[in-house]
Amino acid sequence: MKILTVVGARPQFIKAAVVSRELRKTHNEVLVHTGQHYDYNMSEVFFEELDIPKPDYNLGISGGTHGKMTGEMLIAIEEVLIKEKPDAVLIYGDTNSTMAGAIAAVKLHIPVVHVEAGNRLGTLNNPEEVNRIITDHVSTLRLCCTHSAMEFLKKENLSKNSFVVGDPMYDAFKYYSLKVKDDMPEELIGLDGEKIDMPTEFYYMTCHREENAGSDKPLREILKAADSLDAPCIYPVHPRNKVKVKCITEEENYKNLIICQPVGYLMSVYLVNHSKKIITDSGGLQREAFFGGKQCVTIFDYVVWPETMVGNRNQLSKPDAKEIIEKLNCKQIITDDNPFGDGKSAVKILDCINKYV
Repeated sequence: MKILTVVGARPQFIKAAVVSRELRKTHNEVLVHTGQHYDYNMSEVFFEELDIPKPDYNLGISGGTHGKMTGEMLIAIEEVLIKEKPDAVLIYGDTNSTMAGAIAAVKLHIPVVHVEAGNRLGTLNNPEEVNRIITDHVSTLRLCCTHSAMEFLKKENLSKNSFVVGDPMYDAFKYYSLKVKDDMPEELIGLDGEKIDMPTEFYYMTCHREENAGSDKPLREILKAADSLDAPCIYPVHPRNKVKVKCITEEENYKNLIICQPVGYLMSVYLVNHSKKIITDSGGLQREAFFGGKQCVTIFDYVVWPETMVGNRNQLSKPDAKEIIEKLNCKQIITDDNPFGDGKSAVKILDCINKYV
């Protein structure tokens, strides 16, 4: 069976690392990278350090409006599908790459397998929500990370050919945590190329969403919170936010912030496992914090992963310094329950593909 996999963003590279490893044992995989994340530290480094096969096609599509990006991807992916004639298209998550791959495939009557199906925020104001809903409704096989995702699919009458397989992000985190252990995979590099010494104790923060980092007011509040912690806070900056962050930090006298260039996945796993606590607006990192038993504050208006919102392990916050600090200081309660599976979701995904496609 020939499977064509479409990826385009950091979380998809991580999932593909574990699923493609299993898939290629028995199937022919054609890997298509749309180019949605194009920066070396956001894209190529993941293929290198996670041993992901180099893409068979790199479409080089990034930037522009949602419509422009999705339209260009749709045209380019369709051309690849017509040439390759795969038996199925495998897509991950909720990006523009995901939706474009799904629409291109279904128009050509090619079965669509959606990994990380069923997640819902409950608002169309979020562009990823639009991508999720459209993708799920045109997919042949919907594979959920959690039982709550399956419940959303049932409400939309999409339970047929929908299955809970666990989270490949957990597979990856578990696998690469054992690989990294206590060895720091790379050095921290400042925005101007200088090497940064790793502190013995630290917090870990990511902040990239437009509503948090796209304007000065929320970003200043988030940086203020990070700077007021009882240990340095490491903040790898997304390329599109580099100029704004640099301007703000040059204006303010931050003493507790370590601003650095983006880090690879292995380094991110190291930072999660060795940090005190985590601040983020990333759907992926809030899960990884949960996997690593680290308390997390997510700066977002909606619950993305309800399974993490237990025992103060993950709490939502506005971009308000006082609220962020208050929630970080809440005592968390950790249990042995793992709603994200047993670390073998890649095997279950392949089993479902073999049975239902």
